[in-house]
Amino acid sequence: MAGWREQILKEFQPGVARLFLVADRDGLIREEGVLQELRRRGFDLLYYEDPVAFRFLYESRYRKQVEEGSGAGLVVVVPEGNLDCIPYDLWQRGRRLHFSLADLFPRLDYGVLSELDRSHFDSLYEAYQKYCSQDLGSNATRDFILRHVFGIAPETIKEPIDLLLFLLRRHYEGKRVPRSFDEQLIHILRRDGRFGNWALEEIVPDDEAFFAFLQERWPVFLDRYCEEKKDLVAAEEAGGYSLRYAGPQYIPFDHPSLWPYVDNLFSEGYLIPVAHSRADRLRGTQFAVGIKKEEEEDWQLHFDRLAELVEAFLPGEDARYQEWLNFARRWAELVEVRFREKAGGVPPKMEEKFRELSRRVDTIFMNWLQRHYPTLHNLPAVPPVMVHHIPRFLARNRKGKDRVALLVLDGMAYDQWLVIKEVFSRLWPRFRFKEEAVFAWVPTLTPVSRQALFAGKPPLFFSAHLTGSDKEPRWWKRFWADEGCREDEVAFFNLRGNGEDLKEVAALLTDSRPVVLGAVVRIIDEIMHGVKLGTTGMHSQVRLWAQGGYLERLFTLLSDAGFAIYVTSDHGNVEAVGKGVLTEGALADRRGHRVRIYPNEVLRQRVKEKFPDAVEWEPVGLPGDYLPLMAGGRSAFVAEGERTVCHGGITVEEVIVPLIRVIGEEGGVHEKAE
Repeated sequence: MAGWREQILKEFQPGVARLFLVADRDGLIREEGVLQELRRRGFDLLYYEDPVAFRFLYESRYRKQVEEGSGAGLVVVVPEGNLDCIPYDLWQRGRRLHFSLADLFPRLDYGVLSELDRSHFDSLYEAYQKYCSQDLGSNATRDFILRHVFGIAPETIKEPIDLLLFLLRRHYEGKRVPRSFDEQLIHILRRDGRFGNWALEEIVPDDEAFFAFLQERWPVFLDRYCEEKKDLVAAEEAGGYSLRYAGPQYIPFDHPSLWPYVDNLFSEGYLIPVAHSRADRLRGTQFAVGIKKEEEEDWQLHFDRLAELVEAFLPGEDARYQEWLNFARRWAELVEVRFREKAGGVPPKMEEKFRELSRRVDTIFMNWLQRHYPTLHNLPAVPPVMVHHIPRFLARNRKGKDRVALLVLDGMAYDQWLVIKEVFSRLWPRFRFKEEAVFAWVPTLTPVSRQALFAGKPPLFFSAHLTGSDKEPRWWKRFWADEGCREDEVAFFNLRGNGEDLKEVAALLTDSRPVVLGAVVRIIDEIMHGVKLGTTGMHSQVRLWAQGGYLERLFTLLSDAGFAIYVTSDHGNVEAVGKGVLTEGALADRRGHRVRIYPNEVLRQRVKEKFPDAVEWEPVGLPGDYLPLMAGGRSAFVAEGERTVCHGGITVEEVIVPLIRVIGEEGGVHEKAE
């Protein structure tokens, strides 16, 4: 491994020591590539954050290994960077190491470096070696990183086309840019009077705001293209269009540099096609992608275009985790289009294309998971990568007594979120959504993944409670107690998802004491377990539920009470086909349609012989006697040929779930996203 990682990894050679104690306040050990290489060399990692939890894991799993010198070694990481807190018995035995950004990049400003996501260090290290020959202050360091890491040279952004192209590239690619970098960039752009009438403070850092900025200007472009407005200049001066975001009314979407991005944004659902009085004239042009069409025609064209994008952006087996999180939304869009309810059914050609893509995606994703999943739970919690990172992410984002609510829509897959979002865009556009994604725990079962979500810890820490989920309120309140909240400041609800249970929420919100709220909304999971028409039926019933307004009323209640609202899911679901019922008596500790859990390898192997395509999953973050056997592909342990919607397995739909920041609007002004 070349580059900055080698400066760290050279200290970890098998046989040098059995116990390494690492001060890692900058999260360098927890970078994806470093973790992967340490795992390849045979090292285990253990974090010293909670002394009680640490001692439990060390005594139960690692003390014997360390004392006897078996295995490659154990790396104990202190995220706060102070090794003085390490217990004395480990301090005596361990080799002590310190890693810091200041050691890797001594000529750059440390405070600025600490804001940067670790995924950018490869390009930064290369540029640092080539171009940084003197010490740089904070502003100069930001400028250096803007140019050499993000490819942004502010002085080259002179015209609207330059700015639009920069924003399209940035937001379409989902680049994470620290807030202070955006502030410096905006200051430079405004310094000489350029872009004075643009809403830069909103559309530069916030992708949803930028897409909304484009969306409301799309009809303006179409009108000019069709020459429907004879005196467009006069219309602009008179404010003929009602635009929420400041900036020019007209955007040249057809510019050769811009259109490829705009085309993809419509295909992937970031921009929504609009009705137009001259649709007949536009139908034969490239702009037809942004025009509402006859539903059947639109459906097939949309599917074909999305399938092309899915194939183009499908990550490989060596991809970084963020590539899969980004891919999950594209895949969810394709799933949503494929399973739209149509009177004539799905054309055979479309169905075969979807099955072919599903097999390819499932195979690559399974191979990627088996190689990379064991390191995901060790990555830093900010930004969150797995569902159990979410509470810590919320705690880091809270300031003082800020109120925060986490709503877990039980069993909701990413494609079902897109169904809900579409309903909101039509009926309640005052809400918009900042979308991210995270990995669920595998196996994707409620007692595993949802308990981890509310506990803020891997399932190993509640191994005695993996058969149910009734302890979730306890885990949620314990996490926030450790963050300094009083018991009466933390609330937890288990909601079915109908209008009646909103009364209970409303009654609590009249009390000013709760500052943290967690809630499970069960309705989607209930729909899943009762649905008879597969994913098509799931989408139909989820849409009907969303149109009923329950979520809109819940969002409104929480928003009016001053809560920052986040929505996620504990796991997704997938349509599967039965490969046969398992008749195994009491062999399995837990029976699911997509996964069975066994207490030892002998029992699991006995069933594996009957289902050779089943997957024996390594119990990462799980007790050693919790051994999952996954149904292969998109099959299920149900009657041969039976179709069912279920969860527990390792498809993209089951494993990658959305994490949504709900952003409300008051008085025509958008609340800013985090």
